[in-house]
Amino acid sequence: MLEVGHAAPSFTLTDQHGASVSLENLKGRKVLVYFYPKADTPGCTTQACGLRDALPELGDRVVVLGISPDKEAALARFDTKYTLGFPLLSDPDHATADAYGAWGERKMYGKSYMGIIRSAFLIDEKGRLAQVWYKISPKDTPIKLIKALAD
Repeated sequence: MLEVGHAAPSFTLTDQHGASVSLENLKGRKVLVYFYPKADTPGCTTQACGLRDALPELGDRVVVLGISPDKEAALARFDTKYTLGFPLLSDPDHATADAYGAWGERKMYGKSYMGIIRSAFLIDEKGRLAQVWYKISPKDTPIKLIKALAD
């Protein structure tokens, strides 16, 4: 598990439009990286739409990046359906989720399986973790981000 003060693991992933997005290229800006299990499911939609709705308040203070194991086409449909307006990155081999500790054992209906642990990370301008939220609730993601930026 990562902790505040750790260097954020770098990554380069493809977004819903096929463009390459690299954390390294965002140095000098605050970045929210959040991991979600599957596009266009109830919790993931609540989380993404909450962040979308917070974008006007956030302004240019932070770049929002959503990461899931979904393929680009599914991410594009999700973005189009809800007019999200921020990059959704495809991590099909879950290597980035693994690096952030956001891939692990989950349980549903008494069965265990490996999957995304819904998590969010606020990265500072120097590439260090300013906030770490493992097992964050979908509706709390924008609230915690706005509070962290106000502190």
